[in-house]
Amino acid sequence: MIDIVVVLRAEDAVLDFLSVLTDGESALVLADHGRTLAFPAGRSPAERLAEIARHVRPADDGAGSPGPGALAELVREAGGDDARVWTHSPADNRRSRGKVGRDTAIGCAGREVRHAVGYSPFLQVVSDIDRSLERELVATKLGFVNRACEHLLTESSAEYVVQTPRIPATERFFHTDADERERLFALLASLDDEAASVPDPWEFGSSPYEKDRLDATATWVLGHRGETGDSLVEVGACEGALTHRLVAAGRTVHATEPNPLFRTRLSEAVRGAESVRVSADDLAALTEEGRPRAGAHLLIEMLYYGQDLDLLDRLPTDHVFVTLEPATMDTLLRPWLAASATWREVESVRLVPPRVETVCAGRAYLIKRGSDGLLLRRSAG
Repeated sequence: MIDIVVVLRAEDAVLDFLSVLTDGESALVLADHGRTLAFPAGRSPAERLAEIARHVRPADDGAGSPGPGALAELVREAGGDDARVWTHSPADNRRSRGKVGRDTAIGCAGREVRHAVGYSPFLQVVSDIDRSLERELVATKLGFVNRACEHLLTESSAEYVVQTPRIPATERFFHTDADERERLFALLASLDDEAASVPDPWEFGSSPYEKDRLDATATWVLGHRGETGDSLVEVGACEGALTHRLVAAGRTVHATEPNPLFRTRLSEAVRGAESVRVSADDLAALTEEGRPRAGAHLLIEMLYYGQDLDLLDRLPTDHVFVTLEPATMDTLLRPWLAASATWREVESVRLVPPRVETVCAGRAYLIKRGSDGLLLRRSAG
């Protein structure tokens, strides 16, 4: 059976798939080139790497997946129907590679597809196949990097730089089904349609850590009901995991969610609840003139994406609840608050400590970073 490796760029083939490409009949699909390199069984490793080296290019922010259909056609051309396919992880933190891994698996549905764990700084992925390279093969890999990838050793882009952790001496691979693949892909997404491509991508409904965090957050907010009254604006409510808790306790909630996929699920989840209103407003929209006042605005785990903190000054409320992981609270919010003439700290709480937890039905695990809460009150005058 022929082994077909599908990668974004030529150097990826050697960094993560050298054990696949140096023995037996194989082929290499280069997604950024849209071409295939064939390696007959008798071709030496040195000849194979020399051919791959000719296709290593400078960093190119335009490189990306051509889509499932195009990748499937390249795989068919490379090896017909009887082939084993190897490709990037859908959870590769370099989004360009993650998309190639996901699209390859979609396009090659029905084939045996194996994903490389590769460099995974945020997740520890549980592998199914581990191949420890002998010293001679490690030396071969390092020689390739030094000869063909010298320009990438000092590359400034995190998408393309080659560093020691990206040159593994043990190449690790895993199998996955469609649901697990999509969840791994969504887990590493930001707040866009890729994150919303599966329901509950961050597992708010099944994670013990997230349940504890949401319960603690709701208890904290509800404990200040005497100060804030019943009216709350929840900014970035996602699919309503916290909204449900607040409404069940008798609060009136304006739940905002700019992402249309999340918002649809949010609306369906709270349908029939008279004390909830759903809108597409983002933080900036909530500061527009004429917005009704609320007892408090809730900014729960959402100030990670470069929002202008000075927008908080224009929110029509005297109370703002903010939760963030502790390091971001200390480096982002507290310095801004120290310079603010509009807000003062009323209360600081540790909602949940950090915890190591599995995700995607145990395929991977990571550290959930903990959550701190800060209640801000508008200063008099």
